[in-house]
Amino acid sequence: MQHSNIVGEVVPSPAEPPRDCPLCPRLVAYRHENQDLYPDYFNGPAPSFGDKDARLLVVGLAPGRKGANRTGRPFTGDYAGTLLYDTLIKFGFATGKFEARPDDSLKLVGCAVTNAVRCAPPGNKPETSEENTCRPFLKARLEMFPNLKAIVTLGDVSRRNVLKTLGLKASAGIPGHGSEFQAGPYRIFNSYHCSRLNTNTGRLTTPMFEDLFARVKAYVDAA
Repeated sequence: MQHSNIVGEVVPSPAEPPRDCPLCPRLVAYRHENQDLYPDYFNGPAPSFGDKDARLLVVGLAPGRKGANRTGRPFTGDYAGTLLYDTLIKFGFATGKFEARPDDSLKLVGCAVTNAVRCAPPGNKPETSEENTCRPFLKARLEMFPNLKAIVTLGDVSRRNVLKTLGLKASAGIPGHGSEFQAGPYRIFNSYHCSRLNTNTGRLTTPMFEDLFARVKAYVDAA
């Protein structure tokens, strides 16, 4: 394991739930359902992925059932990761090749990726109570990045969770794709989620996503 890799930390951490986290009954029941249906899946809270010295953090909402819930790595195994990680590679936040599996050559550089809710929810929609219960893990993870300068939130639900984690009102900041604002010590860049639904409908295009990360890159380099 690379020293900078925060995936599957062996040492217990307040920033990562245990594999059998019992805190959200509905998500636990869904995990058990998936364990029965797909015993070869990871089926647990997907740990954060990336560089311990990250200056950029990308925050999604929750693992997909057949994405991170299957592979154990955020945005790995479903379409959303293709656009995300190819973009991170293009702007120097990652090296290697993304092949949608956790043992590929992808390595994040000065960047990390996590989710506001670490367990896969039914219908890809966590409940507000589950977001609240999981928030201490996101808060602890944020506090473990001493060099963090910018956060990309993928979707307004992610944005609101990050703001609450920072002790701000969920309504703080500007919603919508491409919005940018200061939240405490961090610059927040909000994007539509890079899901297949958003890209197939044209709500989010590759140029839109890359334009956002070009601004992120410029900000991080100048900070």
